[in-house]
Amino acid sequence: SWWFYGSREAFAKADKSNMVSVDVGTYLPKRGLSVPEIAATSRSQHKSQGFGSSGSRGALEEYLELVAGDLPTGATDPFAGINTTWTRVEGGAVVSQAIDTLLARFDFEQPENNLSALLEIRRLIQALPDGHWKSIKLSEAEQLIAATTGLFLEVVADSESAAPGQPVTLKVEAINRSHVPIKLHSIRFKPFGEESLAEVELATNIGYHANHTFNLPTDVDHSSAYWLNKQATLGMYAVADQRLRGMPESPAAASALFDLAFYDEARGSWEPLVLEREVVFKTTDPVKGEVYSPFEISPPVFVQLDEPAYIFAQAAPQEVVVKVIAGRDSISGTVELCHPENWTVAPDSYPFTITDKNQEATFNFKLSPPEEQGTDYIVPLVKMDAESYTDARIVIDYDHIPKQTIVKDASARVVRLDIKRAGQHIGYLMGTGDDIPQALEQIGYSVTLLEDRDMTPERLAQFDAVILGVRAYNTVDRMPVYQPILMDYVKKGGTLIVQYNTNRRLKVDMEDIAPYPLKISRDRVTVEEAEVRILAPDHPVINTPNQITQADFAGWVQERGLYFPDEWDEAYTPILSSNDPGEPARDGGLLVAPYGQGWYVYTGYSWFRELPAGVPGAYRLFTNLISLGNQDKP
Repeated sequence: SWWFYGSREAFAKADKSNMVSVDVGTYLPKRGLSVPEIAATSRSQHKSQGFGSSGSRGALEEYLELVAGDLPTGATDPFAGINTTWTRVEGGAVVSQAIDTLLARFDFEQPENNLSALLEIRRLIQALPDGHWKSIKLSEAEQLIAATTGLFLEVVADSESAAPGQPVTLKVEAINRSHVPIKLHSIRFKPFGEESLAEVELATNIGYHANHTFNLPTDVDHSSAYWLNKQATLGMYAVADQRLRGMPESPAAASALFDLAFYDEARGSWEPLVLEREVVFKTTDPVKGEVYSPFEISPPVFVQLDEPAYIFAQAAPQEVVVKVIAGRDSISGTVELCHPENWTVAPDSYPFTITDKNQEATFNFKLSPPEEQGTDYIVPLVKMDAESYTDARIVIDYDHIPKQTIVKDASARVVRLDIKRAGQHIGYLMGTGDDIPQALEQIGYSVTLLEDRDMTPERLAQFDAVILGVRAYNTVDRMPVYQPILMDYVKKGGTLIVQYNTNRRLKVDMEDIAPYPLKISRDRVTVEEAEVRILAPDHPVINTPNQITQADFAGWVQERGLYFPDEWDEAYTPILSSNDPGEPARDGGLLVAPYGQGWYVYTGYSWFRELPAGVPGAYRLFTNLISLGNQDKP
């Protein structure tokens, strides 16, 4: 892509002798769409960061660089020389011939007429030596067989989740919407270890319905994302069952195996076939209609803290709220807050009783920190039925992706922080949304979330600092109205802190977003341990009210920062420098400039990640930025 070369002009001059040109603007008649239109639809599903894209039509050249392997001379297909046919599989040629024969005479009007040929293809695949492609293609063939006969198989649980040992009622539906004779012999239910004998012939378009109630085994594992079951190391998940590696999601918590037989008219005999269907939960939404979600096996109880991190800027105790949520009916036990030895908590525990599933009870603990600075963890713990539970439940539910439930450890970080601050009142204009206001309130600041009525010179004057949330210039439609008001606020003595914005789709022109020129780039530092160099050691940002040292850049999470400016006026002082390995220094991550009687700060460092995560050094440095209005200008 020309992006890597800086411009289309530079890419036009680049050596392309080791590249393959591909026209990705191909039109797909069966879809009635060009490939870029499909790509735009896909990109527009990335809802969280405003990646919506419009499609295009027509030829579009893309270049692929060969980095390893051999490519036939003059090849224009990146797959040239690679066998992607059935002949790559031992014994696969006969399968290929059978598929070609079927495709040549496939009956699209009456798909059931293709059943005998599909059953023969399945037998040919079954006869192949065991291997990767055999298992994949056998499954695909079996799903095609069901599809050509209009066979619908479904198992719906009476609840979205159930705890081990609890009863689950399963509603079974099977219907044959073709004229092909199909028999249902039995249904086996996993992990219930139960089987239901049916022995019915599925008559054309006449449904088979049955309800079964089984208890989940008491020793069954709860549902979870398999890569999150064990503690990960930096950049690497730990997976105990290696057979799961590479799977897009964990296997279903429960499923049903339908033992069927299809009548093969060509052979005059019945062909046995087992089809597996996941157990699901289904509701009818008054607007969306039929809505499916996975059936899940859950712990009998969940615990949840009200914050991901607790920051103690003083030795005074803080209230920690623990929520206990029932994963089944009728639970009782005790809840306590496990804490480091040099911290204290009161009371030791609370008893609880919750009658109904998904109901919750809330308990308040007083947590007191030690005098010395340090970081540790607290964990809420439920003791119930001679077992201990520390699991939290996170439900991910958006319209554009499947509903998911994550079960993870309920711990939170606790930080006794040696920090000084100047100023008290902060105005915060939210961008895309972040948790910085709550993080600042934990260390004693009074934070006002700014609304349209607050964006006047008179109201802004009450704040020691005004902070713009992440991507405010990308998302707040009234930024063109607010911009001169904010600049006037700075000019009259205020401190304005602007967090990162992308360089596209700005609501305010790039040349107008700051009091002096700067240009936002795509520069970033993704390695969270990357060295940070202090460029202006005598600047107030580094010295007051907190003395910043290299230790303050330890323990950062996920990244250093993103969308750093790469050009700026000499009025700005670049405070820090960092870079990913092998890349040039990125000096534009924290720019500070006096303007009028106040201070303007533009920063691409990832405060929106570091502060909610309780990173001590990030708190100390960000507090220095807020405190600039109480310092003399250099």
